Amino acid sequence: MTEQRERPISIAVLALGGQGGGVLTKWLVDTAEANGYLAQSTYVAGVAQRTGATVYCVEMFPANRAAAIGRDPVFTPYPIPGDVDLVVTAEMTETGRALQKGFVTPNRTTLIASSHRLYSIIEKSALGNGIIDQSTVVEIAEKASKKFICFDMEAAATATGSLISSVLLGAIAACGVLPFDRSAFETSIRNAGTAVDANLLGFAAGYDGASKNSSDAVQMPAAIPAGANRAALASRIDAEFPQPVRNIALHGALLALDYQDPGYAASYLDLLSDVRQTDGANGGEAQGHALTIEVARQLALQMCYEDTIRVADLKTRGDRFGRIRAHVAARSQQPVHIVEYFNPRLEEICDTLPVSLGAFILRSESLRKVLSPFFGKGRNVKTTSITGFLLLYLLAKFTRFRRGTYRFSKQQKLIRDWLERISAAAGEDYEYAVSIARCIEIVKGYGDTYERGLTRYRAIIETADRSSSTNRADIVCKLQRAALTDEKGLRFKEALAEC
Repeated sequence: MTEQRERPISIAVLALGGQGGGVLTKWLVDTAEANGYLAQSTYVAGVAQRTGATVYCVEMFPANRAAAIGRDPVFTPYPIPGDVDLVVTAEMTETGRALQKGFVTPNRTTLIASSHRLYSIIEKSALGNGIIDQSTVVEIAEKASKKFICFDMEAAATATGSLISSVLLGAIAACGVLPFDRSAFETSIRNAGTAVDANLLGFAAGYDGASKNSSDAVQMPAAIPAGANRAALASRIDAEFPQPVRNIALHGALLALDYQDPGYAASYLDLLSDVRQTDGANGGEAQGHALTIEVARQLALQMCYEDTIRVADLKTRGDRFGRIRAHVAARSQQPVHIVEYFNPRLEEICDTLPVSLGAFILRSESLRKVLSPFFGKGRNVKTTSITGFLLLYLLAKFTRFRRGTYRFSKQQKLIRDWLERISAAAGEDYEYAVSIARCIEIVKGYGDTYERGLTRYRAIIETADRSSSTNRADIVCKLQRAALTDEKGLRFKEALAEC
């Protein structure tokens, strides 16, 4: 005799705002009830989008079994650690949170996760590369769960024009935990009557992806050189650079093209080509072209620094408005109002002025005192209004004048000095050259953040210059880690004293 299940099927869904967690749980409840099950869904909202996801709990139990027992099941309002059959996470950080909360157990839980990332505030605001390595989460998830299904569901949703909730439902249907066939889930999507065709496509993509049961490796995506200018950059890179360097070099060149113009992208490749020659002349091939690869990444970031022109450009692009509408699931006739917060200080304004004028204002204490109060408060700019949009749109058009700005002049001088140091170091100590190439990442942002990073970078280089030639690479790496530890620089000062 088949053993009857005497406990509900328990499902936990962890999703952020805009990912359709509520829609997904409704599809699950509708599917269960349409197929003879009692079902309940509840949720506990997170504090904010990136400080905690909304946790949805769905439980279901066969109605005929409840009748046979003579009582209805008691459903829990929140997933009980150690007693969850299926955990679904719409993003990798939430996978880590689900593991931390104890929802996933190896004897019971099937874990479905999307491998894409939505970066947290902590990751975005880190002084250096604050992105959390998700490979550790994947490794733990594989060990902690009975079955682990993981692939990029956000990419599948984008490719099918659906939301990630429909892809997640497809993965749920394919995993085998719920006693319903594929058509039952598809019927629930049709009965909901919202974006049916797109959601069915997303469902199919999720079903196929989960059927393969593949955990994606974390890799840099391939750069796509669409358009004549991009194709020309790709052709040049293929002709001039070794295979291990090409993808990241193309990413950097495309960023420079998007940031400024084709000439700027060509300048990026000119500088990188010089580094490639230095790398090759000092045994770089045996090192996997590590120096060229590191410079390719850091050079692109230093050349494409953030200024008010760049911010205005990104916030007035048409595809951004489309992404926001999709994120809030706005229908075609629904109005969406977007309000951007800006707080440019006098330093950021001077960065976008002509070199002589910007430098003059920042050197004059009296002018700074007079002008600073005008930039002491932030401003809300409604980019869905004509005046708000035109304000930023016109500022974005100053891209053509960027080469004449104060910040551009400072940045180019910094880049030239940095590359000269790398070239000189490569002939003496390859690892030292790589460490200098990587160290520049602490110089980022604008205003106080930029000045703080630049001051620490220069202190690191000066300390390394005074040190013996045998341990310079270790000193640079040690000081760089310390510089990224805290904003106040207490650990950095201690590390400097130790060197």
